[in-house]
Amino acid sequence: MKITDIIAYPVTSPVPEAHQVRLGIGKMVKRDTVVVKVTTDEGIVGWGESHHARAHLAVATLVNTTLKQLVLGFDATDVNGVWSQIYRYQLASHGMGAACAAAMSGIDIALWDIRGKAVGWPLYRLLGGAARDVRAYAGGICLGFQDPGALVEEVALMIERGFSAVKLRIGDSPRSDIDRVRAVRSHFADVEILTDANVAYSLSDFYAVAPYFEEARIRWLEEAFPAHDYRSYRDAKRMSRFELAAGENHFTRYEFAQLIDAECVTVLQPDLSKVGGVSEMLKVAAMASAQKLPIHCHSSMGINMAATLHVLCSIDNAGYFEADCSVHNPLRDQLVDFRFDIDHQGTLRPGERPGIGIEVDEDFIRHHSGSTGPSFV
Repeated sequence: MKITDIIAYPVTSPVPEAHQVRLGIGKMVKRDTVVVKVTTDEGIVGWGESHHARAHLAVATLVNTTLKQLVLGFDATDVNGVWSQIYRYQLASHGMGAACAAAMSGIDIALWDIRGKAVGWPLYRLLGGAARDVRAYAGGICLGFQDPGALVEEVALMIERGFSAVKLRIGDSPRSDIDRVRAVRSHFADVEILTDANVAYSLSDFYAVAPYFEEARIRWLEEAFPAHDYRSYRDAKRMSRFELAAGENHFTRYEFAQLIDAECVTVLQPDLSKVGGVSEMLKVAAMASAQKLPIHCHSSMGINMAATLHVLCSIDNAGYFEADCSVHNPLRDQLVDFRFDIDHQGTLRPGERPGIGIEVDEDFIRHHSGSTGPSFV
């Protein structure tokens, strides 16, 4: 079964003003992604998703030119061979680095979708897993910068849906962040509070909020600093009781090996559409397992979320599933048919359809062609 075609589609969906959430990296005004379609000579089609990397048109172009030329004609089941080919001729030397990691992720995910469809198995089973209950938290582009009262109301809605954990967006100002976290804790004694600064903090910001976050019993602080700022992560770890989290902006097992060795975070958050796909996620999870570290995948959009749930059911150190609870997300609700229902214990399970288990609306892709301009302002 040979790869006969690879097409990457840059997709853009504007966010109506009423649903534009403000967070540490700005206000989201549109959603961008890159949908990857891989076709085989046996007629089996696989779907994957590359992260937009704030340059979705460029990521799609990289797939449609360089990466496509490298792997056309490969056996579609040879995921390791395809990965190694791209690594050797693009990622390892003189290539586009993180952009390549994101681009190749979509191809790899699509190839795993093909493998599952070829044998009639859901992805989790193909990976050696089972349809387990996976605990989820309310995340995605929601619970952003708003007054504490409105934030409490939004958290209450998440709890009504069945969530027992929520992720609050911080990185506004230390005072505002403290007020929001305190308000949520004062109204919900038992909910698990996770926080995400979207790399907006300095060390002085961290020192200002840390005592209050400890008082509020937060579980973790995610991406307080940029991915490469190991010194700040180490300094912060020395003076906090809550966990530090990072990983959605680390690429491939090689960067995760450095992150694990640095011993500055204990919550690892690889993103399937950035790290190098399913193949690379499994390697990162194995490395983390050897150090007794859990994997709490970062996820959003639609294809990514569907595939991530399968992966979490197949590894022995699975942590939380990040459920994108945005009010407006056509990439979750219209591009694909992925739906998730949280049970009363705050968990969910993958579906039983072959591969990733989603259908892609190609009409949606045609009507939402990628457009220029930033997704966050």
